[in-house]
Amino acid sequence: MAENIKLEIVTPEKSVVNEEAQIVMAPGSLGEFGVLAGHTPFMTSLKIGAVRYVDKAGKERFVFVSGGFAEALPNKVTILADSAERRKDIDIERAKAALARAEERLAKEGDIDFTRARAALARAILRIRLAESARL
Repeated sequence: MAENIKLEIVTPEKSVVNEEAQIVMAPGSLGEFGVLAGHTPFMTSLKIGAVRYVDKAGKERFVFVSGGFAEALPNKVTILADSAERRKDIDIERAKAALARAEERLAKEGDIDFTRARAALARAILRIRLAESARL
């Protein structure tokens, strides 16, 4: 049996994941990357997206992250995320409300922060897609 790797996903508020995984895949700012036990150490920034991992029982798990940093070591992956939530914990109605608010902001004329509004829109869309993929 292959060796597992420790995965920790934390936000400023809480620890979201702290368990062993067979493989970890994450949305790096330069592209998605995967880490197995024994990986060469590296650090990277993260973009908005889903961290996917296979737990030690072989079940695929998903965690939404809205940016942050990842550190890969030969026996551990640490993700320091701006915010994170497991797919099963995503409130679809709350995500849809956030999507509507972001779309309203982008539709308004005048003095708005388009970068911030587009980021909110992207977060809402990805959270909805990830949560709805669990229903398939």
